Amino acid sequence: MTLDSAQQLLESTRKFISAPHKMFINGDWVGAINGDFLEVINPANGNPLTRVPAGTSEDIAVAVKAARIAFEQGEWADMTPASRSKLLWKLADLIEANADEIAQIESLDNGKPVNDARWGDIAFSYELLRYMAGWCTKICGQTIPLSAAAPFHAYTLRTPVGVCGQIVPWNFSFMMAVWKIAPALAAGCTIVLKPAEQTPLTALRLAELIAEAGFPRGVVNVVTGYGEHAGAALAAHPDVDKIAFTGSTEVGKKILTAAGDNLKKVSLELGGKSPMIVFKDADLAKAALAIASGIFYNTGQTCTAGTRLYVHDAIADELLAALVQQAQQLKIGPGLSTDTQMGPLVSKEQQQRVCDYITLGLQEGATLLTGGKCWGKEGFYVEPTILDNTTINMRVVQEEIFGPVLCVTRFSDEQENDIISQANATPYGLAASIFTQDVSRAHLVAKRLKAGTIGINTHHVIDPALPFGGFKQSGWGREMGWEAIELYTEIRSVGVAL
Repeated sequence: MTLDSAQQLLESTRKFISAPHKMFINGDWVGAINGDFLEVINPANGNPLTRVPAGTSEDIAVAVKAARIAFEQGEWADMTPASRSKLLWKLADLIEANADEIAQIESLDNGKPVNDARWGDIAFSYELLRYMAGWCTKICGQTIPLSAAAPFHAYTLRTPVGVCGQIVPWNFSFMMAVWKIAPALAAGCTIVLKPAEQTPLTALRLAELIAEAGFPRGVVNVVTGYGEHAGAALAAHPDVDKIAFTGSTEVGKKILTAAGDNLKKVSLELGGKSPMIVFKDADLAKAALAIASGIFYNTGQTCTAGTRLYVHDAIADELLAALVQQAQQLKIGPGLSTDTQMGPLVSKEQQQRVCDYITLGLQEGATLLTGGKCWGKEGFYVEPTILDNTTINMRVVQEEIFGPVLCVTRFSDEQENDIISQANATPYGLAASIFTQDVSRAHLVAKRLKAGTIGINTHHVIDPALPFGGFKQSGWGREMGWEAIELYTEIRSVGVAL
């Protein structure tokens, strides 16, 4: 598929993709200081889609300076919480008005089905902005009665942390950008946003809408570029007060090291290897639908993906037969096709990584139930894959694959406690799910699972009001809900002698 032959494209989408792209710094559209570009590839066919500036540490320095000035001086620094709320709400309205176009850009850039982008990522984004807009006027300190005998009036102030560097991944490019900027803007911070080099386009479209909404110059800056150049420079910059990163655990550790030089605040949303436990009393029809979505949604490129299935022996064959049928019936194809249910992986490198893991799993002794191969003559597709008879020591069970590969382990009544221990026995702890009709069992198992988000008779649990984050090497901090506001604020204690 070429851009010219994509008849389903909106004219506004075609115009945006075809236009020259620049970075957004201090309210202006600028190229990289060194004049370099990086190529953006369409994962549906492997062809170049467009190019964007390849920013480096020089561009990051300019953007950080603009964000610092905006934070400490001028309109944003003096803006009332109510006015910030109105700007966030206006941005949400603009995103909703342009949602079809943004979804198409996301689909071209990332490969995901356009309906998933429109009614999942984009819809969630504008509702998250509206939710965070409500917090602007409710960020409060407290009056504190002191224990000292002398008369004091003591209180706390909750204030914005300052200039925030935000680095977002390629799997939910637009939504992750909004996840980051919404609470930071609600708190009164300023931002330098670095999108993933694979998927920079919707971040630039977001910057256009930020400008249209009327945010002051320098409040939000978007620098495109490679992670090892622009991203590393942002994490290490001494005038950045906080860094927020979503991505792999390996890169998260590098971010943490870089941030250590000036001890900036850090929040990390990292990898996952989420277990799904199905007990023999589960509603199998509902469980099969939730499990298939848990692993195959977004082609398995989801940090919370249910990559490990623990299923009771008594119902394993029936459940796996249903899952195999669902996997084989998934409509694979380009994300822009409205009947596509599973699109390509984001890149050739990711496709090869997933296929290598499938080969490794079979070498380790797993049984292939379905899938296992690349799909199509062009693009970066992998068939939805189910590996049965996997064990705790296999690398496919321990390591994050980030693709549509489900690893199955069966258990008996006698092994129930051991299976819960196995579910916890990875370096990760982002999400988990439990399928049972026994209410007591559901709650008791939920208390034992080491995961930040746990679903009961469902897997993907997400809402603007619900804190999201992980245990262990799945990250630090929580996004969404009030907890996200806490990430972007500091407490000042004030004591007045009376």
